[in-house]
Amino acid sequence: MRGNPALSHVEAGLAAYRAGGHDGVVAFGGGSALDAGKVVAFMSGQTRPLWDFEDIGDWWTRADPKGIAPVVAVPTTAGTGSEVGRAGVILNEATHQKKIIFHPLMMPRVVIADAELTVGLPPAVTAATGIDAFVHCFEAFCAPGFHPLADGVALEGMRLIHQFLPRAYANGKDIEARAQMLAAASMGATAFQKGLGGVHAIAHPVGSWFNTHHGLTNAVILPYVMTHNRDAIADKADIIARVLDLPSRGFNGFLARVMQMRRELGIPHSLSEIGVHAGNADVIGREAALDPSAGGNPVPIDALQLEKIFRAAVDGRLEAVVGAT
Repeated sequence: MRGNPALSHVEAGLAAYRAGGHDGVVAFGGGSALDAGKVVAFMSGQTRPLWDFEDIGDWWTRADPKGIAPVVAVPTTAGTGSEVGRAGVILNEATHQKKIIFHPLMMPRVVIADAELTVGLPPAVTAATGIDAFVHCFEAFCAPGFHPLADGVALEGMRLIHQFLPRAYANGKDIEARAQMLAAASMGATAFQKGLGGVHAIAHPVGSWFNTHHGLTNAVILPYVMTHNRDAIADKADIIARVLDLPSRGFNGFLARVMQMRRELGIPHSLSEIGVHAGNADVIGREAALDPSAGGNPVPIDALQLEKIFRAAVDGRLEAVVGAT
């Protein structure tokens, strides 16, 4: 399936599920496949349309819990951590908007996290999915609010990714690195119950409009949002720098390492390098502001600020967001 699961994929899965008279779903693959499989299981016994269950308020209570089939999740990438999540992100192809479908019973009953299944992942996908997990941990740690459990998980997740992602990228058969990355991906999805932020808020509409890989999009956007949020995250960036044992501390030390890590992993510096243009920048800004992730940004962020960050990321102009806060 393509990189962003859509309603058409869910409908095709439901048709196969019902035609076969099945009683459960084995969701096997990367984050997109896991999300699609979880939503197929969720919708298998529902009578209302999918969009009635978007993660807004208590809309999840509209679902018939008896109509939710059990899921066995088998991740083959170390990125989204969808195997430990209670939601799926599905593209509404009619509106080019990604919607979060949520229900507590969407949590897979069983997870088979086998590092052997990730050994064949190409280096570029290893890097993109790994940075996705890193961004999950980073945004969760920087999200406002009191959640020391999530903060602790997020910090350890970043430490593991910082140590083992370069190894998995350099040698896909490094089974220890692969196993540690699977653990870190699950940790990222656990931590972001606290919240996400501007990186995901922009990446979701970018992925919807340009069909870019979600993890790669996050990886490109990350330093631009970091720089926008600089004043609000300076203390937390220093904590991260100390946990990662970086040679230079504080925000500057952490940002320098993020930039270096992106280069080492072959991550492009600008969105234009992955086929994204600024022709509909105002639409991206508006939709990013409406994305639930925006509410977890360390400082309040509006459509105009998100549009400015997006434009800077398209052009590769990190200096364009310096001092934006």
